Formats: sequence, C-alpha cells, structure tokens
Amino acid sequence: MKPIRLDGRSLSRAQLVEVAYGAQVMLDEGALRNVAHAAAFLAEQVRREEPIYGVSTGFGSNADKLLGAHPLRDELPGAAPSGRSLHEELQRNLIISHAVCVGEPFAPEVVRAMLCIRINTLLRGHSGVRVQTLAALAAMLNAGVVPVVPQLGSVGASGDLAPLSHLAIVLLGGGEAFYEGERLPGAQALQRAGLEPLSLSYKEGLALNNGTAQMLACGVLALNLLEDLLETADLAAAMTIDAFAGRLGAFAEDVHALRPHPGQVRAAANLRELLSASTLADIPYHLVPKFRPWLPHSWDTDDARRLSFDIGWEWVPDTQRHGREKFYRRFKPFRGGKKHQPQDSYSLRCIPQVHGAVRDAVEQAKRVLEIELNAVTDNPLVFPDARAEHVEQQVISAGHFHGMPLALAMSYVKAAIPVLASISERRLNKLVDPATSDGLPPFLIGNEDATESGFMIVQYTAAAIVNDLASRAHPASVYSIPTSANAEDHVSMGANEARHVLAMAEDLGKVLALELMTAAQALDLRRDMINAARDLADRADAETFAAKVQGGPLPEAAAWPVFLAEVEALRVELSAAEPFHPGRAVAAAHATLRERIPFLDRDRALDVDIAAAVELVREGRVLTAARQAR
Repeated sequence: MKPIRLDGRSLSRAQLVEVAYGAQVMLDEGALRNVAHAAAFLAEQVRREEPIYGVSTGFGSNADKLLGAHPLRDELPGAAPSGRSLHEELQRNLIISHAVCVGEPFAPEVVRAMLCIRINTLLRGHSGVRVQTLAALAAMLNAGVVPVVPQLGSVGASGDLAPLSHLAIVLLGGGEAFYEGERLPGAQALQRAGLEPLSLSYKEGLALNNGTAQMLACGVLALNLLEDLLETADLAAAMTIDAFAGRLGAFAEDVHALRPHPGQVRAAANLRELLSASTLADIPYHLVPKFRPWLPHSWDTDDARRLSFDIGWEWVPDTQRHGREKFYRRFKPFRGGKKHQPQDSYSLRCIPQVHGAVRDAVEQAKRVLEIELNAVTDNPLVFPDARAEHVEQQVISAGHFHGMPLALAMSYVKAAIPVLASISERRLNKLVDPATSDGLPPFLIGNEDATESGFMIVQYTAAAIVNDLASRAHPASVYSIPTSANAEDHVSMGANEARHVLAMAEDLGKVLALELMTAAQALDLRRDMINAARDLADRADAETFAAKVQGGPLPEAAAWPVFLAEVEALRVELSAAEPFHPGRAVAAAHATLRERIPFLDRDRALDVDIAAAVELVREGRVLTAARQAR
C-alpha cells in the first residue's frame, strides 16, 4: 500500500482504515514546520517561567500547584535524584501513572488507527510537541510495533487518557507491545524494531494522552464495517423477497419521492437494482404452488422423483367466488403458496423505511467523525502567533478533549444496529414459519419422515444475537460519572460507546449471514417448486395436472368440466412461461453462498455452514458477487 501523507488537515476515513490494516505513514514537511514553531514557543514560555497548565502546573485537580526548581524529596538524606527536571518528571509520570486500563487488548487495527489519529492531530501545530516526538511515533507505527492497549478504562474526557497512556508508554520504553505477532515488554519491542525510547519534553505527555483517539478509531472502523453491512442487509432482504415471490410496488421510485429521506430513497433504489430481472418477484398469485410433503407417488418421472417436495393448489369453486368475480377474472381461481393480498408484511414492505433510517444514522455519524479526524483534541491549545498581552491568551485551556460529539453520534448508531438486526431476524423467522412463509415447507426442509428440524434453530441463534444487541444498545453517553476529584465533573463515556458499536457491528454481520443462509435455502425451494410446476405443466395434460390442484374432495360431476377447463388454463400459462429465476444480483450472491454451503436436503450439522456464511459476509465475498452482477 502507498504510504499515507499526514498533515493534520486532510486525513480521510478511508486512509485511516488503510493505515489500520497496514499502510505506512509519512509526515508532511509544512506541518512539521508548524509543529517546530509551536514547540519553540512553548519552550520559550517555560524559560520565562510563565504559569501554563500541564506544563508548569500539575494536572486536573492539581492544576493550582506550580512546579518548583527540583523535586523536594531530593533534599532528603540519602536521596538519589532521578536526573530529570520536574517538567520532564511531570510528563513522564502523567503517562506511566495513567496507563491503568484492564481487559482484553484492542485488536492491532484499532491501535494502529489510534496511533495514526494521534500523529495527525498533533501535526496541526497547536499542541507544543517536538518534531522528534512525532517522528518517533511515526517510526513506531511504520515498524509494526503495536502497543498493548486494554479495552476498559476511558471515560471519554479528558479524552481517552488511560488507553492513550498505554499507547504512549511504549514510546518511553515501558508497557507492552506486539511485534511480529509476539507480545513483548515495550522496551524489547522497540529494540527488536531498531528503535530507541524517547524522553518527553514540555506538555508532550499531555499531548499524547489527552484526546479522542480511541473512540474515534473504534468509530471509524465500526462505520467501515457498517457501510458494507448496510448493503449486505439490502442484499439479504432482496434474496428474502425473491424467496417469498414478494411484491415490488412498495419500492417504486415515485413512491419514495413522496417521503424523500435520503437513506430510505437509497435503500429502495438498491432493492430495485438487486431485484432487477427477477421473474419471481411480482409473479401472479395463482402460479405459485404451496409445499406438500414428498411421497413416493408424488411425481411421474425419475428426474421429478429426485425432488424433496411435492406441490399443490386448492381450487376455488364457483360457489366461493361471490363478490370476487372481478378478481378471479384477473387471477385464476387457485390458492397456492402466495396469499391473495396486495401487500407484504412490514419486514418486507417497510425495508426502505427501516434500512434507510439506519443508513441516515450512519451518515450522521460519518459527518461527525470526519470532522474529528482532522481536529485538535488535546489541552491546553497553543497559539504561538496570536497577538496577546499575556501567555494565557496564547496557551488556552478549553474542552476539545470532551468526547460528547462522538459519543452522541455513536449512541445514535448504537440504537440503530439492533433495529437492522431485528428486521433481518423477522424476515428469517417468516421464512421458517409455515404460518407466514407463503407455502414453503416448515423450517425449510421436506421432513416427510418427521425426523428433521431444518432451519428451526438457526432462527433461535439469530433471536439470541438480536436480544444481546438490544440489551447493549443503552446509550453510555447519558450516564456521566465524574472523575479527578470532580475537576472533571462531566464526562462523555464516548470510548465505551464507540467500543460497543464496533463489537455490535461485528455481531450484526452474523445475523445478516444467518438470514442470507436461510434465504438461500428458501429461494432454492421457491424457485424449484415453481419450476417443477412449470415442467409438469409442460409434459402433462389437464387431467394429470389436476392431481396437483384438487387438494380436497373432488368437484361434483356438474362442476368437473369447469374445474378441468380452469386447470388447463393454469397448466397452459405455466407451460408457456420461461424458467423462473431471481434477480441477477441475488442470483450471483446465491451462487457464491452455494460454493460453500450446499442445499439442505436432509438434516446435517450446520455449524460449518454457519461459520462459512459468517465468513462470506465478513470478507465481503457475497456482497462483491452481487455488485459485480449488476
């Protein structure tokens, strides 16, 4: 990958993702000149003994204490001075005392993204760090030294203090880091990479650990996942619609022009494209047979006997058509798998409204995160060229470290993820439930011997994940717990928010994988059932075909000629039809699934199939196949 040039002003989400997954960085020369200018200004203020927060004062609740000339304990009998000035000691102690996170380490891509974000924001030249400090950070990133950053410990103001301290402590030769896949003491990781530890100068500890890099890194990587998952959700929905032989009117362009929420309009357009060329969607009701259990005498040829199902219709006698004569002039009088109703259930009909609302939540989060990527988020802020009477007008304490803009954006996404997972699970459930599947077999398997469960428990797994996502959707940002002896009396909890969103996005992918896997089975059955009816119609006469449409008592003799004539009309229409198939993009996605997951003709262990479905979604291969087929 081409190195990413960092200048503090132009880092994009896509570039950050590249760095997270291995791209190297280079530092813009113009930005480094601004960095050097600010560092020189800060050093001059220290030389002039100006009181500056975090430089010549303590931090947080210690902000009212000015640094002295040397450590007081150096005056004790037998004291061994550290050799560091109090300014150096202040910055070093800030990092080593704040590296207190617990839990499993973040994945390497999250930590690399954190490093990249921190370098980029410091390049703005308002933090007072030295050029050599930024060069050391970039060298560590480019060498593949990945600090061990446990996941729990940030309250999101003053930024991500604790996790960023774990990031910075390795630069000092402390902590732990991963290098070439091995977890090592920080000093040893630096040594193996050919790097030297760094001593911190004025404000550098504060600049390194005071910012929103953890929550921003998690948020950007989560949105990177969600962008593909939003399209995958549309694809899973489209495959389910084809499996239901669903109705497309609810996705029409002129329909959504009347309520033009951007995400809704885009989702509807995506569905139309995914279902383009489908001959299953909008199929006339009377052509869709319903499932009947396979029996040895179900079919009349050896090829047909290899099917795992039987099919049938119920004939609607003339005595039951009163008040519906016009309907039965348009549609032939047979009840098959597709219900005679002009609208599908909400989980199908309202896909654009639900998927679109989630899209809009993600778009709002993108806007916030893109601003944050090139923002200065530490404190205090250094304005070396500002005209001022005193230093407080050039080194200003503000609150850019507060993560609330990110936290609330992540809260919105966090609430949206279970919504998308929930509607996916409801579609999956419709497919496996014979009361709602429009004529598909119960749990999508023939089960003529009453020994098979098919996809029954797949729905349980989806339901469990949806419940887990819903229970994790409570916004962390609404519950501030003050810190630092109430000096930091309102915090964002944005780090927890973004961390939750990243994990929840991964679990959303699992639900969508389960829907895709289930919809592929249902699509095979629906397509094969309709095409089996077509093939039989092509080779049978009306009396032979009538065996599939009696379903109950035979019509009385007087009604037999009418019955047979209407059966013949159904047979002729089916025989004249081309083979039925899903939309082009749906068909391509279905074929990709079938490369790894065979049709379930008989019960088998499904764990391997589920793992394959999850992997195909995670790697984007199903989505890629659909995109290429458009």
